[in-house]
Amino acid sequence: MLAKRIIPCLDVKDGRVVKGVNYVNLADAGDPAEQAARYEEDGADELVILDISASEEGRQARLATVRAVARRLTIPLTVGGGIRTLEDITELLRAGADKVSVNTAAWRDPDLITRGAARFGRQCIVVAVDARRVTGVAGGVSDGVSAGGAPADRAPANGVPTGEQPGLWEARILGGKESTGQDAVVWAAEAERRGAGEILLTSIDRDGTNQGYDISLTHAVAEAVHIPVIASGGGGTAAHAAEVLTEGRADAALYASSLHYRKLTVRAIKEHLADLGIEVRL
Repeated sequence: MLAKRIIPCLDVKDGRVVKGVNYVNLADAGDPAEQAARYEEDGADELVILDISASEEGRQARLATVRAVARRLTIPLTVGGGIRTLEDITELLRAGADKVSVNTAAWRDPDLITRGAARFGRQCIVVAVDARRVTGVAGGVSDGVSAGGAPADRAPANGVPTGEQPGLWEARILGGKESTGQDAVVWAAEAERRGAGEILLTSIDRDGTNQGYDISLTHAVAEAVHIPVIASGGGGTAAHAAEVLTEGRADAALYASSLHYRKLTVRAIKEHLADLGIEVRL
């Protein structure tokens, strides 16, 4: 059995770590390189950097920030934000990233996942799924084009034809600002089929609340795919990690504000998990 992972996430804007609630009301949370070094020393298994304004501003993640963080790390680094082409991926890997996280561009051009996996290996391609709880979401939109600008004639995901599965969570893009009209669980399964090596699953509803992960959402996606699922959004206590890694069937738990503001440490989370018999790297 593979050890469960605890992964700090640095949401970066204008070269600084920021954190808000439900993707809004951002506050400064420190220097990315300094935060990264502290988390590695504390026992983090990996680190994620998401340049949260890159897609909206039509650019990729800032390479200077990636280089500064990568110089301080020996653990794997995943970088996301504004990735649109294979050349963008190449530049980020050269800057020190080990994996890349794609969201908006992957939705608008799903073949980017396949091309990226073919060139760099699927272990390099993480598809970020930002999900918001709704009711009556269909699997897709007709008339040839989805709400997010992607083709509607995609092959069935996870054996469920697009447009035929109602859902509780909708996938959103552009930092949660734009609707896709697609069921998040169906989209995660399609991302795997197209070549994703991991799913970074964020509950927009739980983001920054420190009230715990959306267990139902995480479990639904973990059941729909055969690749690792990183749960994100709501981690505020060590008990939240235990819950999402067992009941939610996640392979990793991502934390942000509770770590940034030192309400919690990676080591404390891992020690709690180990006490419960959950395998982690101490």
